[in-house]
Amino acid sequence: MSYITYESLFLFLGELNLSLSMRGLLFAFLKISEFFRKVRLSISGKTEDDIHDERVVSGKSWDEFCDQLKLAGSTLHLPGTPQNPFNQAEGLRYLTRLTRAGLEAFVEYADPAFPVFKRMVHETVKMGADNPDNYYFNAQISGDFEYVIRGKRNSVHYIGFFTQNGNYGTTGGLAPCGVLEGSDLIVEEDGSFEISVCRERKGSNWLKIEPETSMVMVRQTFLNRFEETPAEVHIENTDGRTAPSALTPKMIDEGLKMASMFIAGAPVLFARWAKGFQKHPNKLPLFDPEVSNAAGGDANITYYHSYWSLKEDEALVITVMPPECDSWNFQLNNYWMESLDYRYFTICVSKGNATYEPDGSLRVIVAHQDPGLPNWINTCEHSEGTMCWRWYRLKDQNDAVEPHCEVVKFDTLLV
Repeated sequence: MSYITYESLFLFLGELNLSLSMRGLLFAFLKISEFFRKVRLSISGKTEDDIHDERVVSGKSWDEFCDQLKLAGSTLHLPGTPQNPFNQAEGLRYLTRLTRAGLEAFVEYADPAFPVFKRMVHETVKMGADNPDNYYFNAQISGDFEYVIRGKRNSVHYIGFFTQNGNYGTTGGLAPCGVLEGSDLIVEEDGSFEISVCRERKGSNWLKIEPETSMVMVRQTFLNRFEETPAEVHIENTDGRTAPSALTPKMIDEGLKMASMFIAGAPVLFARWAKGFQKHPNKLPLFDPEVSNAAGGDANITYYHSYWSLKEDEALVITVMPPECDSWNFQLNNYWMESLDYRYFTICVSKGNATYEPDGSLRVIVAHQDPGLPNWINTCEHSEGTMCWRWYRLKDQNDAVEPHCEVVKFDTLLV
């Protein structure tokens, strides 16, 4: 088994939320493997760059990348996955989207000396119940540099800036580092702002980084995405460079390795989740916060993930009295945990655009056709999939409430 395969195994198992003791043992094993790899290098008289050069020239970098892509395809046939042509076609498109995202993140825009903010998840790249009411930017950075983020706040409801340390290959995960939330962001009268991203406090807006920092993330959340404008953000290295350095074999070799781990690892994680959701169809039970946080979920959000399945003459009616919170939303996904196409169809509803009952409660209707009632969620010709309800920043965590779900005959809604 190669070094790359061990790293891939660690990524997969770590994302699948092994116990801390098991993850610790596996990480220790990887460290030992890395030690002996370096010993072999020393004995052979080769450097790390020599190895990267050889792997690129021999074609091994590309061969292993393609092998991981083939491995990713096996996810579509795991137990519980729908095997009909429609769902399998969506599954194949899902893998192509992950491939595009992985190559952009880890090959095209992976230089921490010349970072670029990119939306890794968006209208045509989807995973893990991607939220239509969220707008994310990521950039690869390094504790070896200092950066400045400039932008314009605009009208989006929430914005937060976060830095993270390490990576799955060397530290066993991504650890939180710096945080600058929207309420603490100092904005000029014209809506502009500037953030210093460095180790020591600097300026009116400071986002901390450390030697191990590898990523900066911008999270934005709409209260009503039809009326709000996301913030404009740009990042640059402060060392004065105006163009990236020349490409190296190391950058390509490591980039393809990280991309392949992402492409093969993400479907494994979310296929496992979707299979688990089938245990409580057409219900919205509380999702384990430890599991969601370990997979990159926001600790300030209470999640209710599940599976839905409706016949042509059925509808799912969800009723709830929303607790006091900053925001909330509900969305419908396909089986692969991709949000349905919110560009053209109403597949989600939120606090800012929902229609409420006179007493403040609300009713959401999931159906294959429009019943002519408020808060209709379109299934977009799907008969099954996953779904998610979120409470954002509850005033009191004890106020979290599980939405009530009931499957009814569609005709009863028209009476």
